[in-house]
Order: sequence, then structure tokens, then C-alpha cells
Amino acid sequence: MAKRLAVVAVLLPVGLLAIYLGGIYFTAMVVVLIGIAAWEYARLFEAGGLQPCGPLMVAAAVALVLARYLDGFRSSSWLLALGIMASMTFHLFAFERGRDEAGTDFAITLSGILYLGWLGAYLVSLRELPSGMAWVLVALPVVWLADTGAYLVGRRCGRHKMAPRLSPKKSWEGYWGGVAWGTLSGVIIALLLQFFLREEAAAVTPLRAGLVGLVLSLLTPLGDLGESMIKRQVGVKDSSNLLPGHGGAFDRIDSWLWAGVLGYYLITWLF
Repeated sequence: MAKRLAVVAVLLPVGLLAIYLGGIYFTAMVVVLIGIAAWEYARLFEAGGLQPCGPLMVAAAVALVLARYLDGFRSSSWLLALGIMASMTFHLFAFERGRDEAGTDFAITLSGILYLGWLGAYLVSLRELPSGMAWVLVALPVVWLADTGAYLVGRRCGRHKMAPRLSPKKSWEGYWGGVAWGTLSGVIIALLLQFFLREEAAAVTPLRAGLVGLVLSLLTPLGDLGESMIKRQVGVKDSSNLLPGHGGAFDRIDSWLWAGVLGYYLITWLF
């Protein structure tokens, strides 16, 4: 616990400053997180005997995040096409050199580019929205608070296993407790933001933030379970030991990947 708190004490101010400054500063933070997570993603599958192209996965994922900041969605299509073709080319040569599982390796490389690069870029898109700083300050804490609420409720009241193979400690009681707490947290955060930020948070009403909190609390646990699926398949506890007590970058952003894209479309379509 001491290690976990020490990591939070160091990283939380840095994260809040990047969210506040936005622009290239927030993008740089996302680039670092996605780049490290992509490398960890490749290493996870390497632990399972596969050989994705880690450097290419990192480069393509980071390029998609940077492109989202520089020109929105305009260059995303050709960058993604280039990443797909470069991945196929690399693994074609790997097969010719004797790697019989190169087709599976290609699928893993491509999945890392899409899952981490394409989805991760939505964190930048979310920050670039009108009132983006306030929306990020709703979406990301809601995910963490919902997860905390699920843990506390599940530990005390959990009786019915939610996903015994993926995450044996998760329960349906904890899940619904997390949904309730995530929704309430969205409302509370919106009230605080409207008090402290005023004009910046004018569009982030308690009703809207509560709805965002509800949707994210319902769906972002799938991101956590998705990473658990990968780790259990390859027999690894954490994506890395980068952050003492927390695991790796992928461990920290597995649910935020879902929060970025869900939050972005929920806000742009409904509000």
C-alpha cells in the first residue's frame, strides 16, 4: 500500500497538470502511456510464445495518437492503412525466415495497433472537445472511483462471481456497487467542477455527468476484463513492474481506453 500511495503521490499531480494544460502537454502524456502500454502488450504475448513486432506496434500506436492531436481524424485512415501493410510486410519476411506462426504474430501486432493506438487516441479527442478539460476530469476519475467502489462493495458483500475464469475476485454485487458509485461520482464531480471552473464546466451539468458516469461504470469494466483475459492466457500477473504496487501502464489504462472512446461519442452525440 505504501508503494501504491507513493506512486499516486508522484503521478497524480503530473496527470492533473497535463489535463489542465491540454494541447501538446496532455497529448505527450497520452503518447508516453500508450507507447509503454503497446510495448507491454507485445511483451505479454511474447511470454505466451508469440512474436509480434513490438517496435512497429509502438511506433504505429504513437503515430495514431499524435495524428489525432495534429489534425483530428483526417490522417488517421492512411496512417492505419500504412501500419496494417507494414505489419503484414514484416511478418511475411518473418515467415520466410522460418517463423511458422507469423500469421498469428501479424494478428497480434495489428490488434495492438488498433486496441492501443486507435482507441487510445480518443483520450486526446475527448480533451479536444469543448469543455474537454472538464469532461476528462469527469471520465477518468469516474472509472477509477467506480472500480474502487466495486472493490469495496465486492469485498464486503460479494457472493455471486461475475467472471470466475477472467477475474475470480469480481462479483456481481461489486459490479453494481461500482455502477452506483460511478454514477454518483459523476454527479458530485460535476458539482465541484461547476463551482471551481464555472465557465469551463458550464456544459458539464450534474445530469450529463451522471449519465456519463453511468455508461462508463457499466461498460469500462470490460476493458479491465479484456486485459485479464490476455494475462491469464499467457500466465502473467501484471503487464510489467513499471509502477510499484500498480503493475504496468497497460494495467493502469485498460479501462481508460474504453472511457476515452465511450465518453467522446456519448458527449458528441448526446450533448
